[in-house]
Amino acid sequence: MAPYDSDSSDDDEEYTQTNVLLGYATDQATGDPISHLGGHPSWIDDKTAPSGELAKCKVCNDLLTLLLELNGDLPDHFPGHERRLYILACRRKACRRKEGSVRGIRGVRVSKLAEPAKTQGKTASAPKQEENKPKPQLGESLFGVKPSGSSNSSGANPFSNPFSSSSNGKAPANPFATSTSSPNPFPAPASTPQSQQSSEKADEANTLLPETFASKARISSPKAATLSPRPHVPWPAESCFPSPYALYHLDAEYETLDTPSKPEIPENARMDIDSASGSGSGGGSVEEAFESSLDKTFQRFADRIGQNAEQVLRYEFKGQPLLYSKSDAVGKLLAPHSDAASSNAKVTMSGGGNGMPRCANCGAGRVFEVQLTPHTITELEAEEMSIEGMEWGTIIMGVCGRDCKPADVGEGEVGYIEEWVGVQWEEIAKR
Repeated sequence: MAPYDSDSSDDDEEYTQTNVLLGYATDQATGDPISHLGGHPSWIDDKTAPSGELAKCKVCNDLLTLLLELNGDLPDHFPGHERRLYILACRRKACRRKEGSVRGIRGVRVSKLAEPAKTQGKTASAPKQEENKPKPQLGESLFGVKPSGSSNSSGANPFSNPFSSSSNGKAPANPFATSTSSPNPFPAPASTPQSQQSSEKADEANTLLPETFASKARISSPKAATLSPRPHVPWPAESCFPSPYALYHLDAEYETLDTPSKPEIPENARMDIDSASGSGSGGGSVEEAFESSLDKTFQRFADRIGQNAEQVLRYEFKGQPLLYSKSDAVGKLLAPHSDAASSNAKVTMSGGGNGMPRCANCGAGRVFEVQLTPHTITELEAEEMSIEGMEWGTIIMGVCGRDCKPADVGEGEVGYIEEWVGVQWEEIAKR
């Protein structure tokens, strides 16, 4: 995207707007009543909450504390889907830096209007009068924010678009029904010993066939598929949870970056580099020696965050996370697929092949959606009296690229699925 001049800056300073939507914590109510940091979670409806097992730390089994609840509606990607994202963490010091102390939940309700669009494919479409209406922007869907230069008119409600309904015709007649118009002049006896014996021999022959062959040839009659309900532990009452963090509303705007610059090195700076031979000369320039001594991934993270220092989250569905490190488990998992994140250009990556584990519910590839940044800790712990608080550098959440729902949840009903969360813990040397 071509740079543009900011109205609040000098004409000579250039800025670039990216696809990343930044969230900011505020005490004031915003246009999004759902998204917030801290406080207690609210559910898509009052009748259905997640299983209480999702409220527990996998390390100590104590109840978790809410860090983020986010309105995840994406009408352009998933029309008719009502979505919410939750990130919760354990407050016990002993559980820090351990897998399972931070968990993510995705709530989804698929309206009945959305189902025909999936089953009918390209044949299902909205009425023609809806074609020329502008699509709602991503920022408007999440926070009510509009990119610069956009119209003030809001997009149409995606949930109000009717889909073509299925046919109301009568079910076809049973093809196996026998005709009684012409009676059989030679009626067979109801049962004869010979026919009964033949039937028993056929059944015995089927049972002697290998089971694998029988299943592949579908000799045995298929049993009716039944969905056994998943074990559901009631979500605990609010009084059972640890004291929540202070609640902050979320405001948002698209990320703007100034022209990148290299770290400035004082003219009188001198750096001695120990080489393999023990000499103080590395054979390169001071600039090369300085750059090689940096953790480039962390420096890129710090520089990118520093341009909008008060951001508490970064959002880009099917985008790339901004990595805090490449040397930890999460960094090694995602770094080979996240080189595009180092660019200031507008880049959107398609789902799959990003290093995240696949959806445990449907097997689809997961995609990046949101990550928390270090300033979240500053906001949430502003009123905390303890000296030692949270120690993560970033929390990355990946979700099912198909936005699937649990198999035992019907259309129009609410379901909750645990999603992948990757935590990059703060390195002590960088604190």
